[in-house]
Amino acid sequence: MNEQKSLITQLVEPEYELLVNNISTLWQEAKTNAALSVNTELLMANWHTGQYIVEYEQGGKAKAEYGKQLLVNLSKDLTLRNGKGFSRSNLTYMRKFYLAFPKCETVSHKLTWSHYFELLKYDDKMEL
Repeated sequence: MNEQKSLITQLVEPEYELLVNNISTLWQEAKTNAALSVNTELLMANWHTGQYIVEYEQGGKAKAEYGKQLLVNLSKDLTLRNGKGFSRSNLTYMRKFYLAFPKCETVSHKLTWSHYFELLKYDDKMEL
């Protein structure tokens, strides 16, 4: 990359080099922003999936009657419709994600799903 940069600076005028640098910076920032946006959308989709599962389990009751078969069936059906990413284990963690952070405003978009996934492995809330 440095060879390419030095080659460009030797062959062109300073204004052109500035143009190349500005456009390169623009695209680097756009790629970074796109990655952040994708992370935010996926994080919220995981949170809402957990919310839907908990609300379905509770069925309007104050306390859930949680059955493991729900997540097994849901995993099979969602995988058939949407592809990978809906294992029973992932759905369990999406459910835990919602229960650990019941207000989506408290979810930090600076962390990725992988970060939350690791945090949710701790059973003791004091460890979070």
